[in-house]
Amino acid sequence: MQSDKMLTRRTKREAVVKEITHVQLGGVRRSSRNAQTPKRLQVSPEDMTAETPKIKRPKMQDENKSQRKRQELKVEDSDVENSYVERTSDEHGGLSAYELERLENIRQNKAFMSSIDLFQATEEFKQSARPKPSQRGLMRSQAGVREVLPPRKSLRLQNKEAEVLTLPPEARGMLIHQQSWPNTDKKPPGPLLLDPVNMEEGSKLPSQLFELCSEDSAEKRKVELDLKQYCSALKNMTITEDRVAKVVKHRIFSAAFHPCTSSLLMAAGDKLGNVGLWNLGGDWGDDGVLLFEPHTRPVGCLAFSKAQSTHLLSLSYDGSLRCMDVEKGVFDDVYDIDDGLKTFDFMSHDCLTLLVGNWYGEVAIVDRRTPGNSHESLYSLDSKTLRCVSVHPLHKQYFVVAESREVSIYDSRCLKKTSSQVVSQLHGHTLSIASAYFSPCTGNRVLTSCMDHHIRIYDTSAMTTKAPLLTAIRHNMQTGRWLSKLSAVWDPKREDCFVVGSMLKPRRVQVFHESGQPQHSFTDDENLNTVLSITAFHPSRNALLGGNASGRLHVFSD
Repeated sequence: MQSDKMLTRRTKREAVVKEITHVQLGGVRRSSRNAQTPKRLQVSPEDMTAETPKIKRPKMQDENKSQRKRQELKVEDSDVENSYVERTSDEHGGLSAYELERLENIRQNKAFMSSIDLFQATEEFKQSARPKPSQRGLMRSQAGVREVLPPRKSLRLQNKEAEVLTLPPEARGMLIHQQSWPNTDKKPPGPLLLDPVNMEEGSKLPSQLFELCSEDSAEKRKVELDLKQYCSALKNMTITEDRVAKVVKHRIFSAAFHPCTSSLLMAAGDKLGNVGLWNLGGDWGDDGVLLFEPHTRPVGCLAFSKAQSTHLLSLSYDGSLRCMDVEKGVFDDVYDIDDGLKTFDFMSHDCLTLLVGNWYGEVAIVDRRTPGNSHESLYSLDSKTLRCVSVHPLHKQYFVVAESREVSIYDSRCLKKTSSQVVSQLHGHTLSIASAYFSPCTGNRVLTSCMDHHIRIYDTSAMTTKAPLLTAIRHNMQTGRWLSKLSAVWDPKREDCFVVGSMLKPRRVQVFHESGQPQHSFTDDENLNTVLSITAFHPSRNALLGGNASGRLHVFSD
């Protein structure tokens, strides 16, 4: 019974669905294939005139009438506009009234801007927006006429067989600095003539250079100033266009002031072994610049002898340490190894004994009075590398070394060939260390520059096993590949202040107190627009130099 009831319900439901769909769709739905094609009616022109029966639609009819009226009005308006455009175009060479009004506005605007000299002011602003670098100093070498060579063709186009090449053996155990610099020929050992390359061949050195270098180099220290007076003196130091000059051809790696006071004499060493001398305000060479070529690779360290003012010592990565003797007119060969010299400092007050460090983590003690160009003794300190050495200003047996990630103080009397005992260690550095220097007056402080973006000052007055950290200053040290590394250096006139270059914009050079407080920032919108990585203070005058990556020196002075 239940099954019969379900069948009857299903049949009724199907019948209702069929009926509904039949009513809505108007019958059975047919496919397009079986559908009959509509017949085309043949309508004659006579039938077009006959009136067709109209269906009564009151609302739609009114709407159609209003639409027709609006269309007729639009057509009339467009006809009027077209007729107006035709008349104006005929009278004014094919331009409409709108275009004529636009041209008149442009003409009036140009006349107004020319009346206030806006165009000329715009051109002057474009020319002065980016100041050109100073053209003083070394002149750019004029490029010769290039020889036009025939076009190169491959061996395939020449119908030749390709050569079979074999790869060279893989180099092992090569240091990073050996891979970074090209394999250039080293200067021959022995003395080299002091011939400037930017003067005519065979010309002699200016006599004024010898007089300036032989000036009494005894440090004429001024009256010691307190911190407030010192900051006031820094604010009086300025830079002008005449105090910027190109001293060497390439990026500056080292620079130093001569201790003379009558004039500012500076030296700079660049990436390819050139050494330049610049007398500010001098008339010899190129605006007071003399250029020499004693080395073939970067000049990593320069220093004038405090005991013999006519001597300038220069150290290069090519393994040579030379002394420019202005009196004899030669570059003497002081110390020479295959390659890899990095830094040096004087170990005696007469500046005849040197402490020399190399890339291999070794230090050598060199006595200039000994004939030849070899060392007296050699000691291995760090298994990786060594970047800076600094000798204590009073107790010359102590020296501080900036190793790979450590700063240590050694006693030269207790050194061994390997595994030398450390007197004191300066902890806290997490990345490679660029430099470490004893304070110039007492040696009670050590200033370090680290790639972890910190400058640190340590107390070394007691020479304890672990020197206490006094101050850590946050400073951006990320110079990149094409700039020399920033390195903080002491002002030789003071015990508590130092100077360092900066990556901040606008470009500047900053002076800090050992407490971490900034004392002064040297800036100049017109004459200082580059990063001065290499900085140095004059030993007795209020003067500061900074060297950049293009071989230029900038001088701030009072």
